[in-house]
Amino acid sequence: MNVSATGSLLIRSQCRYHGRNVLSLVNFTCSRLHNTGPAPKQDKETERARFSPSSSSKHDWIGPPDRLSNLRPIIYHIPENETLQERRLRHLRQETEDWNHQFWTNQNITFNREKEEYIQAQLKAKGLSERDEKGKKHTLNSEQMAVFYKHFLDENYQRHSSYNKEWYRRNFSITLLMARVFLLRAWRRLGGGRPAAMNTPLPPSPPLPRENPSL
Repeated sequence: MNVSATGSLLIRSQCRYHGRNVLSLVNFTCSRLHNTGPAPKQDKETERARFSPSSSSKHDWIGPPDRLSNLRPIIYHIPENETLQERRLRHLRQETEDWNHQFWTNQNITFNREKEEYIQAQLKAKGLSERDEKGKKHTLNSEQMAVFYKHFLDENYQRHSSYNKEWYRRNFSITLLMARVFLLRAWRRLGGGRPAAMNTPLPPSPPLPRENPSL
């Protein structure tokens, strides 16, 4: 459904050239939140945990989109003789993937539930049942739905803002750690030992935050 309302949504996508995650501001036709299908049930386990690459794999694996978060799960390859810096990088990236998945799972479930409640309330106010005499489901037009989309954005503004700040904070830490791993690998290929700069401790990896219902 195309929506004529103005506004923007924060979404996560993947760069086609570098495989890196990118944040974008798009209009209300955002596919992440605007789901015309029925609201998914939270009590069912997602297919995310079922995805498992071969033990002989030497590369990172990207699975199919999760049905709740709409994100593709990533399983990072564990190299032989993994260094401490490489392990910290892998753990931080995996923690960020899990945190991101949890955020969008909760957000999408909330969005679909509130959207369905809004539609039912509007139909009831008009004296309409869920379906007409032919069994076809009643729907609202784009102008009517735009009221809900704007309300949802306004109500979740602080939540999206907090997500945005945490996302960039995590990616800055990941980028810094990736640079250190790259320099360490380059130094080893040149036959050197452990660079002195690598002895400088990094800040501890950010803990996986819990969802704050007040946001």
